[in-house]
Amino acid sequence: SRLGNFRIADLQKLLWDEKKLFEYWTPIASLVLTEDYPIYNSLMKRYPGSLSGSWKSHETRARKFLADHRQLRTKVLNQLKKGPLQVGGFAEHLPKKSLDGWTPASTVSRMLFHLHMTGDIMVVGHQGNQNLWGLTDTFLPDWVERKEVSEEEYERQAAQRAILALGISTASEINYYFVRGRYKNLKTTLAKLVEEGEIHRIDIDGMGKKEERYVHSKDLSLLQSVSKDFEPRMSFIAPFDNLIAGRQRTNRLFGFDYVHEQFLPKEKRRYGTYVLPILWGEELIGRADMRLDKQSQTLEIISLHAQPSTPDDKEIPSKIKETMEQFGEFLGTRQVAYSSRVPRAWRSALH
Repeated sequence: SRLGNFRIADLQKLLWDEKKLFEYWTPIASLVLTEDYPIYNSLMKRYPGSLSGSWKSHETRARKFLADHRQLRTKVLNQLKKGPLQVGGFAEHLPKKSLDGWTPASTVSRMLFHLHMTGDIMVVGHQGNQNLWGLTDTFLPDWVERKEVSEEEYERQAAQRAILALGISTASEINYYFVRGRYKNLKTTLAKLVEEGEIHRIDIDGMGKKEERYVHSKDLSLLQSVSKDFEPRMSFIAPFDNLIAGRQRTNRLFGFDYVHEQFLPKEKRRYGTYVLPILWGEELIGRADMRLDKQSQTLEIISLHAQPSTPDDKEIPSKIKETMEQFGEFLGTRQVAYSSRVPRAWRSALH
């Protein structure tokens, strides 16, 4: 959603034709750069040993599953040698309903997940809303560097990428951000990067000193110029966007407490089922709950909620309307329809 009204055809081209992007879990299903394959390859080759921290229990279960289902692994890989398949195309697949709506239910689905994590297979296309699985060695182009970086070098690269993305961050924020729960020696890695001058310790007034914070050497100049030539824009932030992935950090920086209410029972939801935070400039000013009615080609705005700290700025509702219309256009709708559940100060501009 941060990209705005992009062309789906461009994304498909990057994924399946040019193969400059591929799908991997970092820590959820994500699109990552193929040029960074050596970083992910390091995780793949060590899986499930590359898991740590909160993923530790998953490592134990993964080892047991792979040990108990060696024959199934061989059968799945042999079938993929004949060509890509959906999960239902495997002879051993027996459809089962997931107990929690999240964990793969069938044994074949779970095997596909683990083989994806080990790098033996990857998503090579989509048919409807299902993945098409294929062998990694067959799908990846020849120009992809397949070397495996050492665990130490992996942590160096991953930690620096996280710090550059976050701007200023603590060790716990780095571990949660990229790549979540996949560091074995993060404290040692950060100490070496400080010693080498790649990153620097930094204090922030009012933020306390419970944990050390770091900034990358490449960003030192930005500390003095970050506010220059800044033009705010509005975006709807997807619920799994990295900007709000760390709940504590989001709350501390923006005073914005985001909960994934789609995982809560209906009676416990405060804002809606699939709520998108509204980013205006450098502030999260509200939330939008919406749904797409495909039959009437309408983007229905079920409710809008403003943060208590949202400034009384007449430009905000007009920007919301403009951004909603762009979002509706991206989804292929004919119209945007607002319910009465919008802040009083925004109603005249929206209806």
